Amino acid sequence: MHPEIVRDVPGSCPICGMALEPITPTLDDAPNPELAEMSGRFLIGLALTIPVLLLEMGAHVLGFDLVPPRLSPWWQFAFATPVVIWAGWPFFARAAESIRNRSLNMFSLIALGTGAAWVYSVVATVAPQIFPPAFQTEHGTVAVYFEASAVIIVLVLLGQVLELRAREASGDAIRALLGLAPKTARRVREGGEEEVPLDAVQVGDTLRVRPGEKTPVDGVVIDGRSALDESLITGESMPVTRGPGDAVIGGCLNQTGALLIEARAVGRDTMLSQIVTMVAEAQRSRAPIQRLADQVSAWFVPTVIGAALTAFVVWLAVGPEPAFSFGLISAVSVLIIACPCALGLATPMSIMAGIGRGAQMGVLIKSAEALERLETVNTLVLDKTGTLTEGRPAIVGLAIAPDQNEAEVLRLAASVESRSEHPLAQAVTAEARRRGLTMSEPTAFDSPPGKGVEGIVEGRRVLIGQDRFLRERGISADGLASAADAFRADGATAILVALDDRLAGVIGIADPLKETAASALAALREGGLRLVMLTGDNHKTAEAVARALAIDAFEAEVLPEDKAKVVARLMREGRVVAMAGDGVNDAPALAAADVGIAMGTGTDVAIESAGITLLRGDLTGIVRARSLSRATMRNIRQNLFFAFAYNAAGIPIAAGALYPITGDLLSPVIAAAAMALSSVSVIVNALRLRSVRVDGERMPTP
Repeated sequence: MHPEIVRDVPGSCPICGMALEPITPTLDDAPNPELAEMSGRFLIGLALTIPVLLLEMGAHVLGFDLVPPRLSPWWQFAFATPVVIWAGWPFFARAAESIRNRSLNMFSLIALGTGAAWVYSVVATVAPQIFPPAFQTEHGTVAVYFEASAVIIVLVLLGQVLELRAREASGDAIRALLGLAPKTARRVREGGEEEVPLDAVQVGDTLRVRPGEKTPVDGVVIDGRSALDESLITGESMPVTRGPGDAVIGGCLNQTGALLIEARAVGRDTMLSQIVTMVAEAQRSRAPIQRLADQVSAWFVPTVIGAALTAFVVWLAVGPEPAFSFGLISAVSVLIIACPCALGLATPMSIMAGIGRGAQMGVLIKSAEALERLETVNTLVLDKTGTLTEGRPAIVGLAIAPDQNEAEVLRLAASVESRSEHPLAQAVTAEARRRGLTMSEPTAFDSPPGKGVEGIVEGRRVLIGQDRFLRERGISADGLASAADAFRADGATAILVALDDRLAGVIGIADPLKETAASALAALREGGLRLVMLTGDNHKTAEAVARALAIDAFEAEVLPEDKAKVVARLMREGRVVAMAGDGVNDAPALAAADVGIAMGTGTDVAIESAGITLLRGDLTGIVRARSLSRATMRNIRQNLFFAFAYNAAGIPIAAGALYPITGDLLSPVIAAAAMALSSVSVIVNALRLRSVRVDGERMPTP
């Protein structure tokens, strides 16, 4: 509940009293110390409580007393005291800590209720003569409530055991990810192959991955070709083919051929480790809706204590005899049934389960706030290159000025572009390599964001970019305008090349649309989202893409800083905006949006700036993420309703509101059972998210 509380050993939260969770679940088989302790206390407490129940209720159930009536309170005292003092000690310790921290919580109510019943019973056992004659039975004893205090402790312990087991299950998604990494790797060296522990692998090592084995670390294929199952990491059910030069992710199952890979990231630097860390951090984050539960909890416990005291006083004043006993039962029942454990669990359990479910589908949610906010998004802003398109553009044509040589223009352009990481730059350099052209190292290089690149190659000044960039440098693009327009009309990007301040050529580069882009955007549009595309491309190219994907609106020739301004403008208009992008130039807009969505195939800066990462880089992931957001928020609202409704109905009943109608009071034992069941119901409801089906989900193939 309170992620700001961090300790280096297991224990309880000083604010809410609940058991602290490990920051990151592990595959260690060692039992949870908190669960082991609570289980032991529960079993011993249960064994000692059964005799107390038989002693108190034996005459009613069996028809005879197990011990003389005068001795029964003493026997009950003997059995119940270890239950209350030893088995229930963690609750009293947490209650004392809550008082020291001035943060009353559910354990304050448990300790107050069971402690009051036990202390009253001890006094009634040791000194029954101090009570008025009306309190005494024909045997000279006074009614005791040892069985109530003992049974309540045992039931609360049972609830803690069930809760701890369920909370462990919320880490199953992370444990499943941790289990993907093999324990060893097969390292290849000059002397042969050797099997080494995974932590012995270093960057640059050559590793062999045989069919049926998992890739040990992130790397690049050196030799071989095979189909890899990446479903548990990316959520994509179809195997992907990887060959020489292709990147591979650690933890993926190699299905067919043998691969030789070079390790590029090991240990904490692997994608798998980073995903585990990010999921664990997200599960500890707080959703804005949690503030409602926090605000209620702040005044809830004092209000419950006030309600218990009020019930006790009213019974003393107007209740029938024995008014004191009725008042005590009512006060204890109110304290027990109103424990806000269900309220405290309502949001965190759903968030943990929902974020874990997202990790299974390849949707990495970095914060609970992003998960909650995504439900209300009504406008989706999309970058074009790498988001709507594959991000692997290729040259589809060149138009060269009459006094220029095509190969020379391409060679010089590729030499400058070799210093850029932009997908369009990579297309130019790839074409130069394909043609066997020799590139030179630029002696000067600059890359004005969103405009183009410029540099000096072999003493010649090279400028590459859009029309506007060349015009800013005083270079006219009119000579090849018709060729550029022809490329753009076909949906390709036209970039201009100038040599020594003269227009030298136009390169047409096409980036194919992602296979699932059209269907994913159609599903999002049907879900009520307005789609807006932003691109630094020319207006005609942007128009062709927007028309092909039925995008509602687009803005072309947008600089990186302008993307963030567009997002801010839409937000000022009252729209809730999600921004999806993959490049460094998208990072400001991703950070500015209500929800930033990064493609997992994009840059690290973009991923760091976003609240949600689609590991596959597939737009269907946005459909999944939005559907998961709705399911999680619906689950949270259900849990909060259960918790509020339970307490709203339980407190009056426990106080005795039904006594004038039924003639019965709610037993503290029944109140304790109801309190435990309310927590379990919230946990079970939250864990349903682990198997919920969401829109756009692709189930793994058998």
